[in-house]
Amino acid sequence: MSALDPATRLATAELEAAAARERLSLTVSRLQVRLNPKTLALQAARDVADKGGAAAQASLDTAIRNPGAVAGATAVAGLFLARHRIASLFRRKPKHKPGHRDHEPGLGPQD
Repeated sequence: MSALDPATRLATAELEAAAARERLSLTVSRLQVRLNPKTLALQAARDVADKGGAAAQASLDTAIRNPGAVAGATAVAGLFLARHRIASLFRRKPKHKPGHRDHEPGLGPQD
């Protein structure tokens, strides 16, 4: 086992320390880039867009495999949205008799 003189050991230790500082500096730089709020927001937006696209594609594939179910769900949604108009078609209209008033006196223009 050869013993190195103290000057050589010191020089070697200084080179190793400089290399370690350089690696640490590079790691810190990479972390600063990755943890930048703008970078994080952009990455989150990309992830959401990717997941949304995948969900839309899965929905489309399901709709193609089950056209009857899609037609039924669309019909039910349409009927639900138009329920008031549909109900008004089946309501009885009041029969108007001559001289008959549909309102209370003093509450409208027919007084």
